[in-house]
Amino acid sequence: MAVTLPDSALDLLFNDARSYSKWLDKEVSDEQIHAIYDLLKMAPTSANQQPARFVWCKSKEAKERLAAHAMEGNKDKVLTAPVCVIIAHDLDFHEQLPWLFPHTDAKSWFEGDEEGRAEHALRNGSLQGAYLIMAARAVGLDCGPMSGFDNAAVDAEFLADQPRWRSNFICSIGHGDRESLHERSPRPEFARFNQLI
Repeated sequence: MAVTLPDSALDLLFNDARSYSKWLDKEVSDEQIHAIYDLLKMAPTSANQQPARFVWCKSKEAKERLAAHAMEGNKDKVLTAPVCVIIAHDLDFHEQLPWLFPHTDAKSWFEGDEEGRAEHALRNGSLQGAYLIMAARAVGLDCGPMSGFDNAAVDAEFLADQPRWRSNFICSIGHGDRESLHERSPRPEFARFNQLI
């Protein structure tokens, strides 16, 4: 019989977890950042593509630079969080496949297919962004994922030395201020958005 997580773990990851906009004045350590990555990299991507690239904005200066490109309602969410990470993806992820997926010539599947690579990079990079949220929760931290920023400006500001990387979304990470939360928004019952055939 498969081992299942206890209810306390499911609550930590899903049932009691919330998206935060306000943060307690508690640091996120470099060790915690590394722990998040070490967990998320183990989750599946197609052909182990691992296309996500992460820029961890921890310094006051880095967060100010990032907040400058966020919509007004998101600026404080970036500035006040201990860390805000840019989740990007590499359009040339296939260059890494010879060592990431060594048992076949997966690189050749994507050579010359710019459109296909962009689709795979976005899809699998988005998966890795979701894994980041779950990994952060698993190590006892809270998250506030968001869009609402100028992707092109963020790419120019933070990814200029990596011209094949593209930002997808950003995520603040820290210890959320539970007192700031409103009631959880509704979640649909299975029958509303599912078909079991």
